[in-house]
Amino acid sequence: MSSPKLKAYPGSHITVTFDAGRCLHFAECVRGLPQVFNVAARPWITPDNADAAALAEVVERCPSGALQYTRHDNVAETPPDPTIVTTAEGGPILLHGRLTLTGPGRQPHRENRMALCACARSAKRPFCDNACRA
Repeated sequence: MSSPKLKAYPGSHITVTFDAGRCLHFAECVRGLPQVFNVAARPWITPDNADAAALAEVVERCPSGALQYTRHDNVAETPPDPTIVTTAEGGPILLHGRLTLTGPGRQPHRENRMALCACARSAKRPFCDNACRA
């Protein structure tokens, strides 16, 4: 499922993509590797400022799936099995595993991480947009 807000940040060993429309600002990226994820800089993601394996590990902590990566050595994310479902207090339902999103008018879409709306107020349903926190 491509998004008009999807942006790629290529590096020598890994490319990170960011979907601003899915970001819920959990800040796992900024806390995990501030030398790569610097919201005050442009570009704000600089993949070559960290080892590809360390960067992939931090990207995999992104609970919404707004951050993804493609390693140039073809090492892919291995999601947990069974799938982990977590609820955030007053927020989304977080899913981490081998996921397939389907629904009316949608082609099946595979992902490893998603944050789904739990309040039914999101303008981006089934994804959370933090409408419940507004």
